Amino acid sequence: MESSDELYKAMNTDAVIAFLLAVSAAIAIKLPALLGIYIHENTGIYARNLSLFVLPFLTGYFAWKRGASTFNLSWIVLAFAVAAFFANVYPFVPNGNTEMLTALHLIIALWLVVGIAYAGGRWDKIRERMDFIRFSGELFIYYVLIALGGGVLMAFMVQIFGSIGIDIEPFFRSWLLPCGAVGAVLIASWLADAKQGVMENMAPLLAQLFTPLFAIVLLVFLGTIVWTGRGINIERNVLIAFDLLLAVVLGMLLYSVSARDHQSKPGVFDILLVVLIISALFADTIALWAIAERITEFGLTPNRVAALGENGILLVNLAWSAVLYIRFIKGRGSFARLEQWQTNYLPVYAIWAAIVVIVFPPVFGYI
Repeated sequence: MESSDELYKAMNTDAVIAFLLAVSAAIAIKLPALLGIYIHENTGIYARNLSLFVLPFLTGYFAWKRGASTFNLSWIVLAFAVAAFFANVYPFVPNGNTEMLTALHLIIALWLVVGIAYAGGRWDKIRERMDFIRFSGELFIYYVLIALGGGVLMAFMVQIFGSIGIDIEPFFRSWLLPCGAVGAVLIASWLADAKQGVMENMAPLLAQLFTPLFAIVLLVFLGTIVWTGRGINIERNVLIAFDLLLAVVLGMLLYSVSARDHQSKPGVFDILLVVLIISALFADTIALWAIAERITEFGLTPNRVAALGENGILLVNLAWSAVLYIRFIKGRGSFARLEQWQTNYLPVYAIWAAIVVIVFPPVFGYI
């Protein structure tokens, strides 16, 4: 009973800290407006600093909960200081490509910092890195659920206040939506971390559900390309969507790996995963070829080079994952090697994202 009471008190304390940090993140995203920097006039500033409005608070939560050492805490603070510097020092062309790339890649680079805080000084352990991968998936699921619930709440509020002649949509746009969006990250993180013992298999379960569906989609996509002879239309939105698709495939692989019993023998689902990986590998190769052709024909742009690097990184990951998984299925390798490869590869994405943030703007003239 005492241990249950202690656990309950600890969860309550965690909830209070998470709520206070959520409020702090909500205040942080409104600070520019209080200083006269409004989002509708300075979308680029808000976009570049979006990760800095919320991730320092999330990192602080895990640094507090895991008891980060002074050394680790110093490096974490330094990482965010460097990120803030490069997000704001360059003279970006408003809404230019490098500005948007900085906004997107800063989140990826700083997510590794969140992971280091989450691991509590044990980032060198495979299990800790895999736990962070699982936490990231659970966080996404909880965040989507909170967002859906918030959407329903706002819809009801519009109707009931509208019934008495009050338009509260300006309040939504200016306060509730931005503050709720960043605050929900802290609340969803607390839920994902606190409820691991209850729902830690949610992300792997969804991965197992959607693996055959994504495999079918990719196989049909590749078959359509071969049948019609059409290439991929390489534009910014298409590149982002395509990379997101490959990232989802990689996520399904990661969460399936995290939930699998290492001692069990290969089965039908393992074969499905290999089919998915190889299909994604071919799709990534086609995308890389299309990007290279586009660069050859029209020259270098920040979007094309960023996409080339990201697809190249994904290609290496998927290719070696396929090799390791096939070896496991054939009984020539252990499943632990695949898990080790995936967790060891995580910093590669953060390093490339940091390169995009720091190097791309001056190289491409801040356009």
